[in-house]
Amino acid sequence: MIRILVACGLFCASPAMAEFNRITDEQTFKQIIAGKSLTRPLIRLQVAPDGSISGKGGTKPVSGQWQWRNGFFCRDLNWGARELGYNCQEVRTDGRKIRFTSDQGTGDFADFNLR
Repeated sequence: MIRILVACGLFCASPAMAEFNRITDEQTFKQIIAGKSLTRPLIRLQVAPDGSISGKGGTKPVSGQWQWRNGFFCRDLNWGARELGYNCQEVRTDGRKIRFTSDQGTGDFADFNLR
């Protein structure tokens, strides 16, 4: 269940339509997310360049912190009262969407619209 939760889960995988290119550096990631909301049905997140994560997943608040490590987005996340823990994720984008794949790119993925 936890794998299906916020940026390493909380949502079902989306079908791939366009090519997603891997983001390997923190500066590029920050440029992509700056001033944007990451959205899916019932989910709206702000992953800020300052390392904070906030938003809502369903009816519950989402909060956490992130840092960039060895080419991966590493986050410690809470969904309501539930601690989802630490996970490093591969990040890809097609320019309109951003994809987070848990467990350094070997786990489940979730696509978010960049708005």
